[in-house]
Amino acid sequence: MTVRNLLPVTAALLAVVNTMDAQRRPTPPPFSVVEASISDLRTALEQKRVTSREIVLQYLVRIATYEDRINAIVTVNPNALAIADSLDRLRASGRVLGPLHGIPVALKDNIHTTDMPTTGGALAFAGLVPPYEATLTKNLKDAGAIILAKTQLTELANWVASGMPTNYNALTGYGFNPYDPRRDPRDNLFDGRPVLATGGSSSGTGTNVSFWVGNVGTETSGSILSPSHQNMLVGIKPTVGRVSRYGVIPITGDQDTPGPMARTVADAAVMLGAMESAEPDPNDEATRKCPPPAGRDYTRHLNPEGLRGARIGIPRAFFYDRVTLPGGQPRGGLNDAQRAVMDSVIAVLKARGAVIVDPADIPSVVDTVPANNFLNWNVCSGLEQAKGRDADCSIAFKYGMKRDFDAWLRSLGDRAPVKTLTELRQWNVAHQRAGAIKYGQANLDVSDEMSLQGDRAKYEADRRRDLHLSATHGIDEAVRTHRLDALLFPGVSSANIGARPGYPTITVPYAMLPVGGGAGANAFPAGFQPQPAPYGVSFTGPACSEPKLVELAFAFEQATKKRVRPPQFP
Repeated sequence: MTVRNLLPVTAALLAVVNTMDAQRRPTPPPFSVVEASISDLRTALEQKRVTSREIVLQYLVRIATYEDRINAIVTVNPNALAIADSLDRLRASGRVLGPLHGIPVALKDNIHTTDMPTTGGALAFAGLVPPYEATLTKNLKDAGAIILAKTQLTELANWVASGMPTNYNALTGYGFNPYDPRRDPRDNLFDGRPVLATGGSSSGTGTNVSFWVGNVGTETSGSILSPSHQNMLVGIKPTVGRVSRYGVIPITGDQDTPGPMARTVADAAVMLGAMESAEPDPNDEATRKCPPPAGRDYTRHLNPEGLRGARIGIPRAFFYDRVTLPGGQPRGGLNDAQRAVMDSVIAVLKARGAVIVDPADIPSVVDTVPANNFLNWNVCSGLEQAKGRDADCSIAFKYGMKRDFDAWLRSLGDRAPVKTLTELRQWNVAHQRAGAIKYGQANLDVSDEMSLQGDRAKYEADRRRDLHLSATHGIDEAVRTHRLDALLFPGVSSANIGARPGYPTITVPYAMLPVGGGAGANAFPAGFQPQPAPYGVSFTGPACSEPKLVELAFAFEQATKKRVRPPQFP
């Protein structure tokens, strides 16, 4: 038999062998969105193991399964499957829009979309569909993202009432933390609130339990960092202006910024690049401050060796160790469990080649002149610091709210259900029995009494003092004196001092710590055992230092990999 005659027989035998081999090989498991990263989703889409429609369906199933336990959502996008289908068709034709093509994310419900309401959690804004999209919404869609939902939030980003629990709003009630999704059983806190706070005014709970791959929060002082910390997420609070605020319900433009929340540094880096504009936004002058990295690509800074040679400062005073100011009581410091965590973190940084500068105290925190000490200069809030009682605190928040919130209402045109902050306050009082202002509206009240002309001089003086104590005599001086790449803070304790000048911070998960049983009125009932709570660390730097912070945070994350999924949400 010739070689040519053998060829068909050989081919037939090979086909049989291949079929038998395929039958012996285990079938690869179906793709799952649970804890899947952006890279995982992109790879599965590129390899045609899954479609965007199937990804959306999986997320919707998880929402249907778990949402009633954590209340992570204000609105689900009714067009999500149709959008996924259109993006699947584009991919099939060879066109990929960007790094988030066909990948679902969520937005805090104070960020404008034109296909879903934007309510801020306020009863007065129920059903409000703005006449224009936020710049960051457009940027995410241009990158191919599917906006799957609008997330739970503290009403109007937590500038309604002093004493209102985080993640409560009049529209949807309380949000719950997946690590302990129970109501607080203590008599003095028995109003329906969660026993373990979700943190901040943004919500990270949906990202935590894989309702979507990541979400966008907003921060004025702690509202990206805190919920990220409480949900074992990575949160990037960017330099104010890095991401456009156009189309975001404001508190004050001095400090407001959107930012990404995700389960990994890599995912947060991809989202940050997609949210940022390639050119300054003409609708937000602050976007001229920080030029974007090449190609708006922060993933170039995902260097696992990024800690080697980096100079990281330890701001011991107040943030680690208790301090006593002249004539004052001891303040700040860590408990024993937190101190042990931070000792371990510093050891990791040293082992990975970082140069630890310890102490690298913030000058305005240790300054013995009371007027020059940051700890003596708080944000005015609540009726006890109303007009006439606000000489010793900064009016930047309440003045900025009066200025910027009224401007936002004007931008809505005929769609604005109320035209001014005054009208909103009046509407809330008239609708208390319908559920408005359960905790009052003291912060709206003290904001509305501001006169944009009459109080301008004090506002400008207070703002200068904010910047001097937090930046010039604060973070900037510490960074310059010690030649630092970043400062390392326990938990999210840099939120206040970093927010005043609008400086960037990245928080990274690290540990789960026991929650104390409380004492006196705060003691838990006999037999009730609170579950451990997440605890992480934060890297804070000067303005526009996000690329370096991404590098440090990624290297630390890769050296530790401490994120733990909430066990009750498999």
